[in-house]
Amino acid sequence: MPLNTSSGNMYSWVTHTWNAIKGACPHDCSYCYMKRWGNLKPVRFDESEMETDLGKCNFIFVGSSCDMFAWDIPGRWIHDTLEHCRTAKDNKYLFQSKNPSRFFGFEFPAQSVFCTTIETNRNYPCIMRNAPSTLHRACAMSQLKYDIRYVTIEPIMDFDLDELVELVRLCKPEQVNIGADSGNNHLPEPSKDKILALVDELQKFTTIAQKRNLGRLLQ
Repeated sequence: MPLNTSSGNMYSWVTHTWNAIKGACPHDCSYCYMKRWGNLKPVRFDESEMETDLGKCNFIFVGSSCDMFAWDIPGRWIHDTLEHCRTAKDNKYLFQSKNPSRFFGFEFPAQSVFCTTIETNRNYPCIMRNAPSTLHRACAMSQLKYDIRYVTIEPIMDFDLDELVELVRLCKPEQVNIGADSGNNHLPEPSKDKILALVDELQKFTTIAQKRNLGRLLQ
């Protein structure tokens, strides 16, 4: 099977996406872009993806359509996915999860980037649903031994400045990606002034990448 070329609102440095674990994400976040295509099948492991040629010199977002590190995902599926990644050693790989505690205990390819989503410091249970709290995510990221760590604040939701900055700082990120809701999900969103204040504070200790869709909130 061919790799999927990255498109749409994906990270600009990601060249391709690859998903061996497919179906409805156990976290069930209300804004998940995959829900735009209607009812999703139950989560499953697609054995045919083990035949995918991952190529060379690509930057591949592995598990872009379903959080492959959710607690409900069988460890064997994760192991087999990572084993296939290691067959293409010349690539870089992005692993992003709202449950970074699950990063521990697996062997990853040499050129791996680890990322978590921290949309806000606040608790919005009707939106985040089954996902671990952002505090839980930040604490897990702080314990990672890997050097390259990113944080994604997308879709950014209304927040408390000092508390959110400290959560991000705890992750020790090399880069923070900030983006807005692209799916018209009617989320609680911060003002332009709050976003600019957040960027100012984060720039004191990390690099900021503003995604194109953030422009809607900065007008």
